[in-house]
Amino acid sequence: MSINTIDAKLLCSMFLAGAKNLEVNKDWINDLNVFPVPDGDTGTNMTLTILSAVKEVQRLTDVTMESLAKAISSGSLRGARGNSGVILSQLFRGFSKEISTVETLDKAAIARAAQRATETAYKAVMKPKEGTILTVAKGIADKAMELADTEMEMEDYLRELIAYGDKVLAYTPELLPVLKQAGVVDSGGQGLMQVLKGAMEGFLGKEIVMPVETEVSSAGSPRETASSEDLGDIKFGYCTEFIINLEKAYGEADERELKSYLESIGDSIVLVSDDEIVKIHVHTNHPGLAFEKGLSYGSLSRMKVDNMREEHEEKLIREASRIAQEEKAAQAEQPRKAAGFIAVSIGEGLNEIFRGLNVDEIIEGGQTMNPSTDDMLTAIDKVNADTIFIFPNNKNIILAAEQAAQLVEDKKVLVIPSKTVPQGITAIINYSPARSDEENASTMTEEMETVKTGQVTYAVRNTTLDGKEIHEGDIMGIGDHSTLLAVGSEVDEVAREMLDAMIDDDTELISIYYGADISEERAAQMQEAVETAYPDCDVEVHYGGQPIYYYVASVE
Repeated sequence: MSINTIDAKLLCSMFLAGAKNLEVNKDWINDLNVFPVPDGDTGTNMTLTILSAVKEVQRLTDVTMESLAKAISSGSLRGARGNSGVILSQLFRGFSKEISTVETLDKAAIARAAQRATETAYKAVMKPKEGTILTVAKGIADKAMELADTEMEMEDYLRELIAYGDKVLAYTPELLPVLKQAGVVDSGGQGLMQVLKGAMEGFLGKEIVMPVETEVSSAGSPRETASSEDLGDIKFGYCTEFIINLEKAYGEADERELKSYLESIGDSIVLVSDDEIVKIHVHTNHPGLAFEKGLSYGSLSRMKVDNMREEHEEKLIREASRIAQEEKAAQAEQPRKAAGFIAVSIGEGLNEIFRGLNVDEIIEGGQTMNPSTDDMLTAIDKVNADTIFIFPNNKNIILAAEQAAQLVEDKKVLVIPSKTVPQGITAIINYSPARSDEENASTMTEEMETVKTGQVTYAVRNTTLDGKEIHEGDIMGIGDHSTLLAVGSEVDEVAREMLDAMIDDDTELISIYYGADISEERAAQMQEAVETAYPDCDVEVHYGGQPIYYYVASVE
Protein backbone atom coordinates (compact mmCIF):
# COMPACT_ATOMS: atom_id res chain seq x y z
CA MET A 1 0.00 0.00 0.00
CA SER A 2 1.49 3.33 -1.08
CA ILE A 3 1.82 6.27 1.32
CA ASN A 4 1.06 9.69 -0.11
CA THR A 5 0.88 11.74 3.08
CA ILE A 6 3.08 11.93 6.16
CA ASP A 7 1.51 12.29 9.60
CA ALA A 8 3.20 13.44 12.81
CA LYS A 9 4.07 9.95 13.99
CA LEU A 10 5.75 9.04 10.70
CA LEU A 11 7.55 12.39 10.51
CA CYS A 12 8.85 11.83 14.04
CA SER A 13 10.27 8.45 12.99
CA MET A 14 11.83 10.07 9.92
CA PHE A 15 13.46 12.81 11.99
CA LEU A 16 14.95 10.34 14.48
CA ALA A 17 16.21 8.17 11.63
CA GLY A 18 17.80 11.21 10.00
CA ALA A 19 19.52 12.14 13.26
CA LYS A 20 20.82 8.61 13.71
CA ASN A 21 22.24 8.48 10.18
CA LEU A 22 24.02 11.79 10.71
CA GLU A 23 25.47 10.53 13.98
CA VAL A 24 26.72 7.32 12.36
CA ASN A 25 28.42 9.25 9.54
CA LYS A 26 29.78 12.24 11.47
CA ASP A 27 33.41 11.09 11.41
CA TRP A 28 33.27 10.66 7.64
CA ILE A 29 31.77 14.16 7.34
CA ASN A 30 34.49 15.54 9.64
CA ASP A 31 37.10 14.19 7.22
CA LEU A 32 35.61 16.36 4.46
CA ASN A 33 36.67 19.54 6.28
CA VAL A 34 39.15 21.37 4.08
CA PHE A 35 41.49 22.72 6.74
CA PRO A 36 43.41 19.95 8.58
CA VAL A 37 43.38 21.50 12.06
CA PRO A 38 42.17 19.84 15.30
CA ASP A 39 38.90 21.75 15.46
CA GLY A 40 35.19 21.42 16.17
CA ASP A 41 34.41 19.66 12.90
CA THR A 42 31.26 19.98 10.80
CA GLY A 43 30.01 16.45 11.40
CA THR A 44 30.38 16.79 15.15
CA ASN A 45 28.75 20.22 15.28
CA MET A 46 25.77 19.14 13.15
CA THR A 47 25.35 15.95 15.17
CA LEU A 48 25.38 17.74 18.53
CA THR A 49 22.85 20.21 17.12
CA ILE A 50 20.39 17.59 15.91
CA LEU A 51 20.82 15.44 19.04
CA SER A 52 19.74 18.43 21.12
CA ALA A 53 16.49 18.39 19.14
CA VAL A 54 16.24 14.61 19.54
CA LYS A 55 16.21 15.03 23.32
CA GLU A 56 13.26 17.40 23.05
CA VAL A 57 11.42 15.05 20.69
CA GLN A 58 11.99 12.08 23.01
CA ARG A 59 10.32 14.00 25.85
CA LEU A 60 7.04 14.32 23.93
CA THR A 61 4.16 12.36 25.40
CA ASP A 62 1.67 13.34 22.69
CA VAL A 63 3.21 13.61 19.23
CA THR A 64 1.25 16.04 17.09
CA MET A 65 2.55 18.04 14.17
CA GLU A 66 2.51 21.18 16.31
CA SER A 67 4.32 19.64 19.29
CA LEU A 68 6.83 17.88 17.04
CA ALA A 69 7.58 21.07 15.13
CA LYS A 70 8.11 23.00 18.36
CA ALA A 71 10.42 20.32 19.81
CA ILE A 72 12.57 20.12 16.69
CA SER A 73 12.81 23.89 16.32
CA SER A 74 13.50 24.81 19.95
CA GLY A 75 15.84 21.88 20.57
CA SER A 76 18.00 22.54 17.53
CA LEU A 77 18.04 26.31 18.06
CA ARG A 78 19.31 26.05 21.63
CA GLY A 79 21.72 23.23 20.89
CA ALA A 80 23.22 24.71 17.71
CA ARG A 81 27.02 24.60 17.56
CA GLY A 82 29.28 26.01 14.88
CA ASN A 83 28.20 27.63 11.64
CA SER A 84 26.99 24.35 10.14
CA GLY A 85 24.93 23.56 13.24
CA VAL A 86 23.35 27.00 13.29
CA ILE A 87 22.40 26.78 9.61
CA LEU A 88 20.96 23.29 10.17
CA SER A 89 18.91 24.64 13.09
CA GLN A 90 17.61 27.46 10.90
CA LEU A 91 16.58 24.97 8.22
CA PHE A 92 14.67 23.05 10.90
CA ARG A 93 13.19 26.29 12.20
CA GLY A 94 11.80 27.35 8.84
CA PHE A 95 10.52 23.86 8.01
CA SER A 96 8.88 23.55 11.43
CA LYS A 97 7.08 26.89 11.18
CA GLU A 98 5.49 25.86 7.90
CA ILE A 99 4.29 22.43 9.08
CA SER A 100 3.12 23.37 12.59
CA THR A 101 -0.44 24.23 11.51
CA VAL A 102 -1.22 21.12 9.44
CA GLU A 103 -2.04 17.54 10.43
CA THR A 104 -0.42 15.76 7.49
CA LEU A 105 2.12 16.58 4.80
CA ASP A 106 1.53 16.01 1.10
CA LYS A 107 4.00 16.89 -1.65
CA ALA A 108 2.82 20.51 -1.84
CA ALA A 109 3.20 20.97 1.92
CA ILE A 110 6.70 19.50 1.82
CA ALA A 111 7.63 21.84 -1.02
CA ARG A 112 6.35 24.90 0.88
CA ALA A 113 8.18 23.81 4.03
CA ALA A 114 11.42 23.24 2.11
CA GLN A 115 11.16 26.69 0.55
CA ARG A 116 10.57 28.34 3.91
CA ALA A 117 13.43 26.38 5.46
CA THR A 118 15.82 27.63 2.80
CA GLU A 119 14.62 31.22 3.06
CA THR A 120 15.02 31.17 6.85
CA ALA A 121 18.54 29.75 6.65
CA TYR A 122 19.69 32.24 4.02
CA LYS A 123 18.39 35.14 6.10
CA ALA A 124 20.34 33.91 9.14
CA VAL A 125 23.67 34.26 7.34
CA MET A 126 24.91 37.81 6.79
CA LYS A 127 26.90 36.92 3.66
CA PRO A 128 25.53 33.64 2.25
CA LYS A 129 28.14 31.70 0.31
CA GLU A 130 27.26 29.36 -2.52
CA GLY A 131 28.85 25.93 -2.66
CA THR A 132 27.78 25.23 0.93
CA ILE A 133 24.91 23.56 2.77
CA LEU A 134 22.77 26.54 1.72
CA THR A 135 23.22 25.70 -1.95
CA VAL A 136 22.26 22.08 -1.39
CA ALA A 137 19.17 23.07 0.62
CA LYS A 138 18.08 25.56 -2.03
CA GLY A 139 18.52 23.03 -4.82
CA ILE A 140 16.36 20.51 -3.00
CA ALA A 141 13.70 23.13 -2.20
CA ASP A 142 13.53 24.22 -5.85
CA LYS A 143 13.22 20.63 -7.04
CA ALA A 144 10.53 19.97 -4.40
CA MET A 145 8.47 22.85 -5.74
CA GLU A 146 9.04 21.76 -9.35
CA LEU A 147 7.74 18.23 -8.68
CA ALA A 148 4.98 19.11 -6.20
CA ASP A 149 2.17 19.07 -8.78
CA THR A 150 3.19 15.80 -10.45
CA GLU A 151 1.31 12.52 -10.05
CA MET A 152 4.28 10.60 -8.62
CA GLU A 153 3.97 8.63 -5.39
CA MET A 154 5.42 10.11 -2.19
CA GLU A 155 8.26 7.56 -2.08
CA ASP A 156 9.30 8.42 -5.63
CA TYR A 157 9.00 12.12 -4.83
CA LEU A 158 11.34 11.85 -1.84
CA ARG A 159 13.83 9.72 -3.79
CA GLU A 160 13.91 12.34 -6.55
CA LEU A 161 14.66 15.09 -4.03
CA ILE A 162 17.51 13.10 -2.51
CA ALA A 163 18.94 12.24 -5.91
CA TYR A 164 18.86 15.89 -6.94
CA GLY A 165 20.42 16.91 -3.61
CA ASP A 166 23.33 14.54 -4.30
CA LYS A 167 23.70 16.12 -7.73
CA VAL A 168 23.85 19.64 -6.28
CA LEU A 169 26.29 18.45 -3.60
CA ALA A 170 28.58 16.96 -6.24
CA TYR A 171 28.66 20.37 -7.96
CA THR A 172 29.74 22.33 -4.85
CA PRO A 173 33.49 22.07 -5.70
CA GLU A 174 32.77 24.03 -8.88
CA LEU A 175 31.37 26.87 -6.76
CA LEU A 176 34.09 26.90 -4.09
CA PRO A 177 37.65 26.55 -5.45
CA VAL A 178 38.98 25.53 -2.03
CA LEU A 179 36.76 22.41 -2.18
CA LYS A 180 38.02 21.57 -5.64
CA GLN A 181 41.63 22.00 -4.55
CA ALA A 182 41.10 19.62 -1.63
CA GLY A 183 39.13 17.17 -3.78
CA VAL A 184 36.06 17.12 -1.52
CA VAL A 185 32.43 18.21 -1.54
CA ASP A 186 31.03 20.61 1.06
CA SER A 187 30.90 18.92 4.46
CA GLY A 188 27.79 20.80 5.62
CA GLY A 189 25.93 19.83 2.47
CA GLN A 190 26.96 16.22 2.98
CA GLY A 191 25.69 16.39 6.55
CA LEU A 192 22.30 17.60 5.32
CA MET A 193 22.16 14.78 2.78
CA GLN A 194 22.85 12.21 5.49
CA VAL A 195 19.93 13.58 7.51
CA LEU A 196 17.64 13.29 4.49
CA LYS A 197 18.85 9.81 3.56
CA GLY A 198 18.27 8.63 7.10
CA ALA A 199 14.81 10.21 7.04
CA MET A 200 14.08 8.21 3.89
CA GLU A 201 14.93 5.03 5.75
CA GLY A 202 12.50 6.10 8.45
CA PHE A 203 9.81 6.71 5.82
CA LEU A 204 10.31 3.17 4.54
CA GLY A 205 9.75 1.78 8.02
CA LYS A 206 13.29 0.92 9.05
CA GLU A 207 13.40 0.79 12.84
CA ILE A 208 15.83 3.30 14.35
CA VAL A 209 16.80 3.17 18.01
CA MET A 210 18.07 6.45 19.42
CA PRO A 211 19.78 6.41 22.84
CA VAL A 212 17.70 7.97 25.61
CA GLU A 213 19.49 10.36 27.93
CA THR A 214 19.55 8.89 31.43
CA GLU A 215 21.24 9.71 34.72
CA VAL A 216 23.88 7.38 36.10
CA SER A 217 22.44 5.33 38.98
CA SER A 218 24.18 3.26 41.62
CA ALA A 219 23.46 0.17 39.54
CA GLY A 220 25.48 1.63 36.71
CA SER A 221 28.37 3.04 38.70
CA PRO A 222 31.31 4.27 36.65
CA ARG A 223 34.65 2.47 36.50
CA GLU A 224 37.46 4.37 38.19
CA THR A 225 41.21 3.88 38.27
CA ALA A 226 43.76 6.17 39.88
CA SER A 227 47.48 6.32 40.53
CA SER A 228 49.20 7.92 43.52
CA GLU A 229 49.62 11.69 43.58
CA ASP A 230 52.61 13.50 45.05
CA LEU A 231 52.64 17.25 44.70
CA GLY A 232 55.79 17.68 46.75
CA ASP A 233 58.13 17.16 43.77
CA ILE A 234 56.53 18.57 40.62
CA LYS A 235 58.07 16.47 37.86
CA PHE A 236 55.27 17.23 35.42
CA GLY A 237 54.32 20.89 35.32
CA TYR A 238 50.81 21.06 33.90
CA CYS A 239 47.68 19.85 35.65
CA THR A 240 45.48 18.84 32.72
CA GLU A 241 41.78 18.00 32.96
CA PHE A 242 39.15 17.32 30.31
CA ILE A 243 36.13 15.22 29.46
CA ILE A 244 35.92 12.95 26.41
CA ASN A 245 32.41 12.74 24.95
CA LEU A 246 32.65 9.22 23.54
CA GLU A 247 31.82 8.87 19.85
CA LYS A 248 32.79 5.24 19.26
CA ALA A 249 32.92 1.91 21.10
CA TYR A 250 34.93 2.12 24.32
CA GLY A 251 35.52 -0.93 26.50
CA GLU A 252 37.88 -2.06 29.24
CA ALA A 253 40.67 -2.72 26.74
CA ASP A 254 40.36 0.85 25.45
CA GLU A 255 40.41 2.13 29.03
CA ARG A 256 43.61 0.23 29.77
CA GLU A 257 45.22 1.47 26.57
CA LEU A 258 44.25 5.09 27.33
CA LYS A 259 45.53 4.88 30.89
CA SER A 260 48.78 3.31 29.69
CA TYR A 261 49.29 6.17 27.24
CA LEU A 262 48.63 8.80 29.92
CA GLU A 263 51.12 7.09 32.23
CA SER A 264 53.72 7.32 29.44
CA ILE A 265 53.43 11.13 29.31
CA GLY A 266 52.69 12.02 32.93
CA ASP A 267 51.56 10.99 36.41
CA SER A 268 48.85 11.72 39.01
CA ILE A 269 46.32 10.11 36.69
CA VAL A 270 42.63 9.84 37.44
CA LEU A 271 40.56 8.19 34.73
CA VAL A 272 36.80 7.83 35.29
CA SER A 273 34.86 6.00 32.58
CA ASP A 274 31.09 5.97 32.09
CA ASP A 275 28.90 4.82 29.21
CA GLU A 276 29.08 8.12 27.36
CA ILE A 277 32.00 10.09 28.83
CA VAL A 278 35.51 9.66 30.15
CA LYS A 279 36.85 12.18 32.65
CA ILE A 280 40.62 12.66 32.62
CA HIS A 281 43.03 14.22 35.10
CA VAL A 282 46.78 13.99 34.42
CA HIS A 283 49.92 15.91 35.32
CA THR A 284 52.11 16.18 32.22
CA ASN A 285 54.62 18.38 30.47
CA HIS A 286 52.69 18.05 27.20
CA PRO A 287 48.95 18.75 27.64
CA GLY A 288 48.48 18.89 23.88
CA LEU A 289 49.44 15.22 23.58
CA ALA A 290 46.79 14.29 26.15
CA PHE A 291 44.16 16.31 24.28
CA GLU A 292 45.19 14.81 20.95
CA LYS A 293 44.86 11.27 22.36
CA GLY A 294 41.46 12.17 23.79
CA LEU A 295 40.29 13.39 20.39
CA SER A 296 40.85 9.89 18.98
CA TYR A 297 37.94 8.68 21.13
CA GLY A 298 35.52 11.60 20.66
CA SER A 299 35.00 15.32 21.16
CA LEU A 300 36.42 17.17 24.18
CA SER A 301 34.79 19.47 26.70
CA ARG A 302 35.67 21.24 29.97
CA MET A 303 39.36 21.39 29.07
CA LYS A 304 41.55 22.97 31.74
CA VAL A 305 45.31 23.38 32.04
CA ASP A 306 47.05 24.82 35.11
CA ASN A 307 50.79 25.57 35.30
CA MET A 308 51.89 24.12 38.64
CA ARG A 309 55.50 25.30 38.51
CA GLU A 310 55.10 29.06 38.16
CA GLU A 311 54.66 30.72 41.54
CA HIS A 312 52.72 27.74 42.79
CA GLU A 313 51.80 29.06 46.20
CA GLU A 314 50.91 32.55 44.97
CA LYS A 315 48.66 31.12 42.27
CA LEU A 316 46.83 28.95 44.78
CA ILE A 317 46.22 31.96 46.99
CA ARG A 318 45.05 34.11 44.08
CA GLU A 319 42.76 31.40 42.79
CA ALA A 320 41.26 30.78 46.22
CA SER A 321 40.73 34.51 46.67
CA ARG A 322 39.14 34.84 43.23
CA ILE A 323 36.77 31.94 43.82
CA ALA A 324 35.78 33.33 47.21
CA GLN A 325 35.09 36.73 45.68
CA GLU A 326 33.02 35.21 42.90
CA GLU A 327 30.99 33.15 45.33
CA LYS A 328 30.41 36.20 47.50
CA ALA A 329 29.36 38.25 44.50
CA ALA A 330 27.00 35.52 43.32
CA GLN A 331 25.31 35.40 46.71
CA ALA A 332 24.80 39.14 46.92
CA GLU A 333 22.18 40.94 44.89
CA GLN A 334 24.07 42.89 42.28
CA PRO A 335 22.64 46.17 40.96
CA ARG A 336 21.83 46.16 37.28
CA LYS A 337 24.52 47.95 35.29
CA ALA A 338 24.51 49.61 31.91
CA ALA A 339 26.81 47.22 30.06
CA GLY A 340 28.19 43.72 30.55
CA PHE A 341 30.66 41.56 28.63
CA ILE A 342 30.81 37.89 27.66
CA ALA A 343 33.85 36.35 25.97
CA VAL A 344 34.56 32.88 24.62
CA SER A 345 38.02 31.78 25.74
CA ILE A 346 40.10 28.74 26.54
CA GLY A 347 43.27 28.63 28.57
CA GLU A 348 44.05 29.85 32.07
CA GLY A 349 46.15 32.78 30.91
CA LEU A 350 43.67 34.03 28.32
CA ASN A 351 40.86 33.74 30.84
CA GLU A 352 42.80 35.89 33.29
CA ILE A 353 43.43 38.50 30.59
CA PHE A 354 39.71 38.75 29.87
CA ARG A 355 38.88 38.95 33.58
CA GLY A 356 41.40 41.78 33.85
CA LEU A 357 39.42 43.58 31.14
CA ASN A 358 36.26 43.33 33.30
CA VAL A 359 34.60 40.57 31.31
CA ASP A 360 31.63 39.33 33.37
CA GLU A 361 31.28 35.80 32.01
CA ILE A 362 33.80 33.60 30.24
CA ILE A 363 32.47 30.69 28.20
CA GLU A 364 34.99 27.87 28.06
CA GLY A 365 35.29 26.72 24.49
CA GLY A 366 36.85 27.43 21.17
CA GLN A 367 38.12 25.58 18.14
CA THR A 368 37.98 22.06 19.59
CA MET A 369 34.52 22.45 21.12
CA ASN A 370 32.26 25.21 19.85
CA PRO A 371 29.86 26.51 22.53
CA SER A 372 26.18 26.03 21.76
CA THR A 373 23.49 28.68 21.56
CA ASP A 374 22.26 27.40 24.93
CA ASP A 375 25.73 27.99 26.44
CA MET A 376 25.45 31.59 25.26
CA LEU A 377 21.97 31.96 26.72
CA THR A 378 23.15 30.61 30.08
CA ALA A 379 25.96 33.17 30.20
CA ILE A 380 23.62 36.00 29.15
CA ASP A 381 21.24 35.07 31.94
CA LYS A 382 24.05 35.44 34.51
CA VAL A 383 25.00 38.98 33.50
CA ASN A 384 22.78 41.59 35.11
CA ALA A 385 23.09 44.40 32.57
CA ASP A 386 20.88 46.39 30.22
CA THR A 387 23.21 45.76 27.27
CA ILE A 388 25.50 42.77 26.87
CA PHE A 389 28.35 42.61 24.38
CA ILE A 390 29.42 39.10 23.28
CA PHE A 391 32.88 38.41 21.87
CA PRO A 392 32.85 34.96 20.16
CA ASN A 393 36.58 35.12 19.33
CA ASN A 394 36.16 32.41 16.70
CA LYS A 395 34.57 32.63 13.25
CA ASN A 396 32.73 29.34 13.81
CA ILE A 397 31.01 30.64 16.97
CA ILE A 398 29.66 33.95 15.67
CA LEU A 399 26.41 32.52 14.27
CA ALA A 400 25.60 30.72 17.53
CA ALA A 401 26.13 33.98 19.43
CA GLU A 402 23.92 35.89 17.01
CA GLN A 403 21.24 33.23 17.29
CA ALA A 404 21.33 33.49 21.08
CA ALA A 405 21.04 37.28 20.87
CA GLN A 406 17.82 36.93 18.86
CA LEU A 407 16.28 34.68 21.52
CA VAL A 408 16.79 37.15 24.40
CA GLU A 409 13.93 39.53 25.18
CA ASP A 410 14.77 41.28 28.46
CA LYS A 411 18.25 42.55 27.52
CA LYS A 412 19.90 44.13 24.52
CA VAL A 413 22.55 41.74 23.24
CA LEU A 414 25.12 42.90 20.69
CA VAL A 415 27.54 40.45 19.10
CA ILE A 416 30.93 41.89 18.20
CA PRO A 417 32.05 39.50 15.44
CA SER A 418 35.58 38.85 16.71
CA LYS A 419 37.13 35.89 14.89
CA THR A 420 40.19 35.49 17.13
CA VAL A 421 41.14 36.11 20.76
CA PRO A 422 43.44 39.05 19.89
CA GLN A 423 40.57 40.69 18.01
CA GLY A 424 38.35 40.23 21.06
CA ILE A 425 40.95 41.75 23.37
CA THR A 426 41.41 44.78 21.09
CA ALA A 427 37.65 45.25 20.80
CA ILE A 428 37.09 45.25 24.57
CA ILE A 429 39.96 47.67 25.15
CA ASN A 430 38.22 50.14 22.83
CA TYR A 431 34.93 50.15 24.76
CA SER A 432 33.98 53.52 26.28
CA PRO A 433 31.01 54.13 28.62
CA ALA A 434 30.77 57.65 27.16
CA ARG A 435 29.57 56.24 23.83
CA SER A 436 26.19 54.77 22.97
CA ASP A 437 25.80 51.00 22.54
CA GLU A 438 25.70 51.29 18.77
CA GLU A 439 28.69 53.64 18.69
CA ASN A 440 30.66 51.24 20.88
CA ALA A 441 29.75 48.29 18.68
CA SER A 442 30.85 50.19 15.58
CA THR A 443 34.10 51.41 17.14
CA MET A 444 35.04 48.04 18.61
CA THR A 445 34.36 46.28 15.31
CA GLU A 446 36.35 48.86 13.38
CA GLU A 447 39.33 48.70 15.73
CA MET A 448 39.52 44.91 15.92
CA GLU A 449 39.62 44.68 12.12
CA THR A 450 43.02 46.40 12.20
CA VAL A 451 44.42 43.36 14.03
CA LYS A 452 46.18 40.61 12.09
CA THR A 453 46.15 37.24 13.82
CA GLY A 454 48.27 34.12 13.35
CA GLN A 455 48.00 30.76 15.12
CA VAL A 456 50.47 27.88 15.25
CA THR A 457 49.08 24.35 15.50
CA TYR A 458 49.57 20.89 13.96
CA ALA A 459 47.96 19.10 11.01
CA VAL A 460 45.65 16.17 11.73
CA ARG A 461 45.68 14.77 8.19
CA ASN A 462 47.44 15.00 4.83
CA THR A 463 46.26 17.63 2.35
CA THR A 464 47.39 20.41 0.03
CA LEU A 465 46.61 24.04 0.81
CA ASP A 466 47.63 27.22 -1.01
CA GLY A 467 49.96 25.12 -3.15
CA LYS A 468 51.78 23.70 -0.11
CA GLU A 469 51.83 20.00 0.68
CA ILE A 470 50.92 19.24 4.28
CA HIS A 471 51.44 15.95 6.09
CA GLU A 472 49.79 14.74 9.27
CA GLY A 473 51.79 16.03 12.24
CA ASP A 474 53.29 19.00 10.37
CA ILE A 475 53.35 22.34 12.19
CA MET A 476 51.28 25.05 10.50
CA GLY A 477 51.13 28.82 10.88
CA ILE A 478 47.60 29.94 9.99
CA GLY A 479 46.63 33.55 9.35
CA ASP A 480 43.36 35.42 8.98
CA HIS A 481 40.81 33.94 6.57
CA SER A 482 42.44 30.51 7.13
CA THR A 483 45.45 31.49 5.05
CA LEU A 484 48.39 29.12 5.36
CA LEU A 485 51.35 31.37 6.19
CA ALA A 486 53.96 28.76 7.09
CA VAL A 487 54.43 24.99 7.38
CA GLY A 488 57.34 22.97 8.74
CA SER A 489 58.46 20.52 11.40
CA GLU A 490 59.67 22.84 14.18
CA VAL A 491 57.21 24.93 16.20
CA ASP A 492 59.30 28.05 16.86
CA GLU A 493 60.65 28.22 13.31
CA VAL A 494 57.14 28.05 11.90
CA ALA A 495 56.00 30.71 14.39
CA ARG A 496 58.76 33.10 13.31
CA GLU A 497 58.09 32.44 9.62
CA MET A 498 54.39 33.12 10.25
CA LEU A 499 55.21 36.44 11.95
CA ASP A 500 57.47 37.39 9.05
CA ALA A 501 54.48 36.97 6.73
CA MET A 502 52.23 39.07 8.99
CA ILE A 503 54.49 42.02 9.81
CA ASP A 504 54.81 45.01 7.49
CA ASP A 505 56.28 48.51 7.64
CA ASP A 506 53.24 49.84 9.53
CA THR A 507 53.45 47.29 12.36
CA GLU A 508 54.01 48.87 15.77
CA LEU A 509 52.94 46.16 18.24
CA ILE A 510 53.51 42.39 18.23
CA SER A 511 51.61 40.38 20.86
CA ILE A 512 52.34 36.69 21.46
CA TYR A 513 50.27 34.34 23.66
CA TYR A 514 52.04 31.07 24.34
CA GLY A 515 50.11 27.87 24.93
CA ALA A 516 50.11 25.10 27.49
CA ASP A 517 52.84 23.15 25.69
CA ILE A 518 55.31 26.07 25.66
CA SER A 519 57.50 26.77 28.70
CA GLU A 520 58.11 30.26 30.04
CA GLU A 521 61.81 29.96 29.17
CA ARG A 522 60.99 28.99 25.60
CA ALA A 523 58.54 31.88 25.30
CA ALA A 524 61.24 34.28 26.54
CA GLN A 525 63.59 32.99 23.85
CA MET A 526 60.88 33.58 21.26
CA GLN A 527 60.43 37.15 22.52
CA GLU A 528 64.16 37.82 22.30
CA ALA A 529 64.29 36.47 18.73
CA VAL A 530 61.34 38.59 17.61
CA GLU A 531 62.69 41.74 19.30
CA THR A 532 66.02 41.20 17.56
CA ALA A 533 64.35 40.72 14.17
CA TYR A 534 62.02 43.74 14.61
CA PRO A 535 63.77 46.31 16.84
CA ASP A 536 61.32 49.08 15.90
CA CYS A 537 58.29 47.15 17.18
CA ASP A 538 57.04 46.70 20.74
CA VAL A 539 56.87 42.98 21.56
CA GLU A 540 54.59 41.68 24.32
CA VAL A 541 54.55 38.04 25.41
CA HIS A 542 51.76 36.65 27.62
CA TYR A 543 50.93 33.22 29.01
CA GLY A 544 47.75 32.09 27.26
CA GLY A 545 47.63 28.48 28.40
CA GLN A 546 45.56 27.48 25.37
CA PRO A 547 45.65 23.83 24.28
CA ILE A 548 46.20 22.72 20.67
CA TYR A 549 47.65 26.10 19.60
CA TYR A 550 51.33 26.48 20.55
CA TYR A 551 51.29 30.22 19.84
CA VAL A 552 48.59 32.78 19.08
CA ALA A 553 50.08 36.02 17.78
CA SER A 554 48.74 39.36 16.64
CA VAL A 555 50.25 42.43 14.98
CA GLU A 556 48.87 45.95 14.92
